[in-house]
Amino acid sequence: MTLADWYAEHGLSSRVTSRQAQLDLARLNERVFSVEGDLGLPAVPFGKEFPARYLQLGIAEADLVSVACGMAMAGKVPFVNTFAAFAVLRACEQIRLDAAYAGSNVKIAGYYTGLSGGYAGPSHSCLEDIAITRAIPDLVVVSPADAYEAYRATVAAFRHDGPVYLRLSRGDTPPVYSEHYEFTLGRAVTLAEGTGSPDVAIIATGCQIVPQALEAAGLLGEYGLRVRVLNMHTLKPLDTKAIVDAARVARLVVTYEDHNIHGGLGSAVASTLLTRHPAPLLRFAVPDVFCTDTAEYPEMLARYGLSAEHVRDGVRSALERL
Repeated sequence: MTLADWYAEHGLSSRVTSRQAQLDLARLNERVFSVEGDLGLPAVPFGKEFPARYLQLGIAEADLVSVACGMAMAGKVPFVNTFAAFAVLRACEQIRLDAAYAGSNVKIAGYYTGLSGGYAGPSHSCLEDIAITRAIPDLVVVSPADAYEAYRATVAAFRHDGPVYLRLSRGDTPPVYSEHYEFTLGRAVTLAEGTGSPDVAIIATGCQIVPQALEAAGLLGEYGLRVRVLNMHTLKPLDTKAIVDAARVARLVVTYEDHNIHGGLGSAVASTLLTRHPAPLLRFAVPDVFCTDTAEYPEMLARYGLSAEHVRDGVRSALERL
């Protein structure tokens, strides 16, 4: 069965395909373990296939990370699977000291990032994780654009010697890539070039957001605007060259993310531009609020100003002011 066939059966969710990648890696390498925080996924029977390499530790996220770090010190390659909000916030100290400071070869797969938790509400939504994880030295931070990229990013995380945080979503998201896509840590991908010199460069990250960035580019194209779209799938190390190259040719740089307005992709791009190539910047992110107004994920994005139409209107307004 090809990846495309598997996805057609099980859905285009980054959390599902990351788990499938973990299972496929475990079939090839006996050092791969799954450390669970009271989750698991019936569609990906890691525990049934490898019960001795499947540890269900319950709702104890600090223990999850610390146990995984101990396993890594013994030569294992553990994947910690749990809600991003609980991994990054409850186990922040363990990620900082046991994983990053100690250089443990641990991979943390955080689910329900951004607003993708929907009706689970602000307790399960994770809008602070990029800010926190980017501030931890020696921790690689990856935010895939779709299910295909999530699979490839999980494989890349396994191949990287050191701690990695994978920022994954919950439900199905529109595909950006195909099963033949090749993923490289730290290298942004140009998805749309526009014709001639672009008017706007949209730098986006994350499931749902990158597909919507492409949709927004199409909407702006209806007004004769040329738009370059970059998928910034790796938040750390950041592809600063791609950011500066985009700023050199575009009238306006736009960042687009499902994360708090503070400390995420927009802040990283702003810092890069400030020190390397000052340029007009417009940021689309979740306002600095607790998102208590809940709904299905697409509606959540619209309610908090992150729809493709919001980007279209905001960009047009910003260009008029330049």
